[in-house]
Order: sequence, then structure tokens, then C-alpha cells
Amino acid sequence: MGRTGGSATVPDMVRWIMRIIMAGASGLLGSDMSAHLRSGGHDVIRLVRRAPADANELRWDPAAGQLDPAHLEGADAVINLAGAGIGDRPWTRGRIDELFRSRLDPTRTLAAAMARTEQPPKVFISQSGSNYYGDRGAAVLRENSPAGSGIMARICQEWEAAAHGAPAGVRVVNPRTGVVLSRSGGALGRLLPLLRLGLGGPLGNGRQCWPWITLPDVSSAFSFLLTSPLSGPVNLCAPETADVNALVAQLAAALHRPAFFRVPAPVLRLVMGKLADELLLGSQRMEPALLAEAGFEWMHPSLAQAAAWATGKD
Repeated sequence: MGRTGGSATVPDMVRWIMRIIMAGASGLLGSDMSAHLRSGGHDVIRLVRRAPADANELRWDPAAGQLDPAHLEGADAVINLAGAGIGDRPWTRGRIDELFRSRLDPTRTLAAAMARTEQPPKVFISQSGSNYYGDRGAAVLRENSPAGSGIMARICQEWEAAAHGAPAGVRVVNPRTGVVLSRSGGALGRLLPLLRLGLGGPLGNGRQCWPWITLPDVSSAFSFLLTSPLSGPVNLCAPETADVNALVAQLAAALHRPAFFRVPAPVLRLVMGKLADELLLGSQRMEPALLAEAGFEWMHPSLAQAAAWATGKD
């Protein structure tokens, strides 16, 4: 790991140039995160399942457990974002199996390859999610809160456990990322266009808490975790708690549009099945306790700031 200059104090570590191997770099989070890290001068190498297009790509086959350990040799960090989309297809039995496999296979492959290196990466940041906690109503959820129930809770538990198969000496971090707000795609991909037309509204009774965070803050938080001493689960969400009623109202206000078209829970369940209860109607009042204590600074700590950014009104 090289440095751009200055003394080698801990605060200066953010200036060090790191070689970062990233799985799942082509998705919403990975694309933004790659650009963010490269803007900080870091080398980001993408793991791909096709023939590499350039020197910034390396081939692997996680479904077959194949990854050349040399690809990870001497890397400063590995970031794992691999996983099939949660809400883009109906949850058939086959799709649920794919949700498990597409997360566990890459994570286990990365951990096994690290174990075969002479100089393993210093840190392994492997994605998890706020769904680890299940539907918990208004209970405040910190990193030491117990796991919940449901398909996504089980996926997150097994996902985190797989990451801890990394060899001793590798700092393993499991960001339990909340509902990501972005200007296109992600959690607001279908809602924002409706709100812009004045046709959107809350989901269900709207009293369920969504642990929201903006896309830029996700990328900044991962960058922070590269050099922070934090390990294990870390809640990734904004410090301001909001239920769906408040979230939709703030977005609509930023757009100067009404938000009267509430979608009843039975309709959501009829259309989406189990996915509705786990992703849209479940409540996680998550608190970013460790991130705040470690000194992370959010770009969009308030819902008003996040709504202004997400709608392009900032």
C-alpha cells in the first residue's frame, strides 16, 4: 500500500492509495462506490464472470467456487457487493434459492481464496442488510440486537457467517445497509416517477420504519470502513429515523406534488406475495450506533436533505 505523502498517522490513512478488489461492481452500489473510491486515488479492480475488458478486471466463477488466489495476493481490501436483486422478480422457490446462492457462493469463494494467499487482504467488507433484523416494529435496533425471522433475515445471517470464513488476521466488516435512496433505480426507482406525476403515496399504513440512507453516504461509509477499526456488523443508515409516511411526504414536498394515492397492504400482498411483507411493509427502526461513535459524517443526515438530493432539488 503506497502513500501520497505526509506522516503516517491514523487520520492520514485516508490518503493512502489502496488496491481494492470489488465483487458486484456493476450494480447500483458498486458503480457509485467504484467511482467514489477512484476519485480518492484508489485502485479498484472488478471481479467479472466474463472475459476481462481491461487491466482493471479479473475473471472468476463464484458459482463454481473458482477464484485464483493470486488475484487477492497483497490486496489492501476486498469489497463484496455480489448478490441478485431482491425486489426485481417474484419470490418463487427458484428465485429464493438464487437469492441465497448469489450471495453465499461469492462470499465463500472470496473467503476461501483469501485463505490460500500468503499475504491476505487487510480488510474484507462484505455486504449485509437491515433485513437481518426482520420486522421489529418500533423497537430500536443496534448492532447487538438479535436477528429476526423471515427469508431475508436468514439470508443476511448466513451471508454474514460466510464472510467470517476469512482467515485470521483479516478484519471482517458486515455493513447492514438500509434502504438506499438514489436519483434513479434502487428503492425509489418506481416511486419517484409516480411522485413526480402526483400519483404516488405511502405503502400500507405507512407507519413502518425504513432505515434510509442516500447512495453517496453508502459509498462514503464503505470508504470510511476501509480504514476505521470497526469490525463485525455495522448498521448503515442515516441518523434520522423516518417511517414511510414521513419519507413519502418529504419526497413529495421536495417535488411540490401531492402524495394521496396510498397503496393498501392487501393489494401489495396480492401483487407481490411474501416480498411485500419483507421489503415494503416490514419495519426496522435501525440506529447507526457504531458508525456515529466512530466519527462518520453523513452528507445527508436529515430526511429533508436526502429528499432534496434524491429529487435533484438540492
